Amino acid sequence: MAPISSHSVVEPSLPVPRISLFSHVRWQDLAAGVSGGVVSTLVLHPLDLIKVRFQVNEGPVGSSSIPTERPQYRGTLDAARSIIRQNGIRGLYQGVTPNVAGAGASWGFYFFFYNAIKNYMQNGDATQALGPEKHMLAAAEAGVATLLITNPIWVAKTRLCLQYDQARLPSGSAALQTHQYRGMVDCLVKTYKFEGLRGLYKGLTPGLFGVSHGSLQFMAYEELKKQYNQYRNVPVNYKLSSWEYIAFAALSKVFAATATYPYQVVRSRLQDQHRQYSGVKEVIRMTWRGEGWRGFFKGLSPYLCHVTPNICIVFLIYEHMTHNNRTPAS
Repeated sequence: MAPISSHSVVEPSLPVPRISLFSHVRWQDLAAGVSGGVVSTLVLHPLDLIKVRFQVNEGPVGSSSIPTERPQYRGTLDAARSIIRQNGIRGLYQGVTPNVAGAGASWGFYFFFYNAIKNYMQNGDATQALGPEKHMLAAAEAGVATLLITNPIWVAKTRLCLQYDQARLPSGSAALQTHQYRGMVDCLVKTYKFEGLRGLYKGLTPGLFGVSHGSLQFMAYEELKKQYNQYRNVPVNYKLSSWEYIAFAALSKVFAATATYPYQVVRSRLQDQHRQYSGVKEVIRMTWRGEGWRGFFKGLSPYLCHVTPNICIVFLIYEHMTHNNRTPAS
């Protein structure tokens, strides 16, 4: 048998494998997001309730052209005292069920989709650093997918938070005598019954704009972690201390919240069962005419008081749960 020359053997070129989008999905991302969202919401729901009531209150800021029939508050503490005086401590937890469900589902799906997309961009290599534009793209895609799933829950949360004690409303508040809801499921059923599918997706348009909020937040958070780890000359996915996670989460949230807050006012007013607007443009026009630019930042103080510790709790729980099986690089 003739010897085979080494020159006659041709090594076939192997294709470079490319992972599919969900080939590296980690269910612990979903569980960690749900856990963080539920815990933070249970602790901080009263501030969220107060924020929503400020957002929809068309009471004049710089003009008296828009009458209001809602309870009036002089500030966050006055609102809390007034609600407790009228409805007890339970009054601060109106709408907590859909808020817990919405926050748990939103954070769970957000982290689930975001990390699946980011992992796809990294081709499965968690140590590969991504640029800020890719972090924003992954966060935007995750935000749209999450919003489409959870928007009906947020409609129910807003409406339950705005269910006032009818016996204690100012006289002549006929406009506020609307459907009364016994809970989240009853609210979802009645909204669909009287307003159809469109009712369950009120506020979707400004909510889609709000995806930019999550994109800015995650971009800032990831960039802070990346730059910090590069400064320390360790891998980009190196586990940080709890205080480092808290600091980066708080900084990224304040940055994103301040930049995008007006969309939340618009969304809350669209979802409010006590007022009817033809769409986003009318909300913007009426708010600007009656309250000026300050109207678009109503509720910002209780919002920042609510979301800053909220995001710290969510990200701290998430990072620790998803790093449990990782060993720090040496």
